[in-house]
Amino acid sequence: MDRLDRLTLFLAIADAGSLVAAARRTGRSPPVVTRVLGELEAELGVRLAERTTRRLALTDAGMRLAEHARRLTADFDGAMHEVAGEGAAPRGRLRISAPLTFGRLHVMPIVTAFLESNPHVTAELSLDDRPVDLIEEGIDVALRIAHLDSGTLVARRVGAVRRIVVASPRYLKQRGRPAAPDELAAHDIVLFVNQANGPDWRFQALDGSEREVRVSARFQVNRAEAAIDAARDGRGIAHVLSYQVADDMARGRLVRLLRPFERPPIPVHIVFPTARLMAPRVRAFLDFAVPRLSCLKVLRSEGT
Repeated sequence: MDRLDRLTLFLAIADAGSLVAAARRTGRSPPVVTRVLGELEAELGVRLAERTTRRLALTDAGMRLAEHARRLTADFDGAMHEVAGEGAAPRGRLRISAPLTFGRLHVMPIVTAFLESNPHVTAELSLDDRPVDLIEEGIDVALRIAHLDSGTLVARRVGAVRRIVVASPRYLKQRGRPAAPDELAAHDIVLFVNQANGPDWRFQALDGSEREVRVSARFQVNRAEAAIDAARDGRGIAHVLSYQVADDMARGRLVRLLRPFERPPIPVHIVFPTARLMAPRVRAFLDFAVPRLSCLKVLRSEGT
């Protein structure tokens, strides 16, 4: 195994977080992976990772080596792609991740338009509301609706959305319109609950402080679309992201409530693992997608 192979295997260890997972990812046996890590540590004279029975964590020296190794392997891959002709025309498989509703409404049309312009590229679009691990799952590009933690991902902001409260005109005619978050206790609530949304609705008070309101639901669902359908049918008040109901509000099917108490905008980013010598198909997609996403009305109107 040459030095580049060993560095590539070390990166697999660093990214996978365990020797067994790295072995599975690279198609090598766990003893080989363990041996290569030991050889690197012996050659460098430093410990690169602290091991437990199930996980490992890179030491400071290990993190520095991983950073240098990532640049070296990226340079190598870029050189190979350039010589092979990939630098001249994007080709290969592009893997993209996006939240379910936003991806279906706004990312999928951009992906299909990109494929029309790039006949040598194939695409796999994964629509899922969970935050995927780009490196672990081999994703090239992802759309994130969240405040991002600092980390290894590169991000390009394309806009913002808000979490808002809505109800149908029919419901408001029958039950009245809440003037403050505390009044939600007297109303029927359609509650959307998943791993990112719980029974507490968060608001910003007029003095700028943040508060949580525990709501009691008559009807609870685990998909935003179902909550929106129920609210549209007059079943109660829902708490959703602004882009999810933009069309319903424009058509008068839903009414926005408690706007003075809304929390600040939630940024929307395109994220990817590295900006250095990325595959031409990834760079081409970013150049194609970022300006189109940035022009979406649903991402521009909530940014202030």
